[in-house]
Amino acid sequence: MGTKTWWSRTDSRFLEAALGLAAVLVGVFGVLLPALGVVGLRDGPMDSVEVEPDAAARIPEKVSAAVTGHGMTLTGTRRAELVFADPDLGQRLLLALPGVVGSLFLLLVLVLLFKVARTLSGGDIFVPANARRLSALGLTVLVQAVLTPVLPALTTEMLVRGSPMAEQVPFSVTFTGEHVLLAFLILALGEVFRRGTKLRADTEGLI
Repeated sequence: MGTKTWWSRTDSRFLEAALGLAAVLVGVFGVLLPALGVVGLRDGPMDSVEVEPDAAARIPEKVSAAVTGHGMTLTGTRRAELVFADPDLGQRLLLALPGVVGSLFLLLVLVLLFKVARTLSGGDIFVPANARRLSALGLTVLVQAVLTPVLPALTTEMLVRGSPMAEQVPFSVTFTGEHVLLAFLILALGEVFRRGTKLRADTEGLI
């Protein structure tokens, strides 16, 4: 028997619609359009990536001399932009990959949240399936926290490998703890849900 809450069925429908719309937008603008740009089916394919150049590379004259005839330009100082004049398929794929992977992770998060939101329609969110969904959500956020800074660094390294630009753009990864903390909080919440649903099931079995 479900537990009555202040949350109405209409509220659930609005939440489901908002999460569904967000998932569609992420799928279109974060996955589909970049993929079309990679294969050349959309105008204006991705041709640049933001990088953190070596300190010596912040001298414009040195940068210009290093990339002459290699189809690459580096503009900016602390957060510079590496631009490819005519990127080939492989380069476009590497340029788009970090954003597409990030969007896929976000899409998975939205799908899991959508499934959790659907249980609100019955007036009871404390069901065993939600404990598993929260655990999956926490693991997704944790993996994303690791891959988000690593993947752009790896793809940039592959883009500049074998060119003079490799000396100007060193391999650099910066980790932050916010998403890791959020992941562990979600995992802890999932464990609370799991224990709560088990305790309620045991209690109802005694009645």
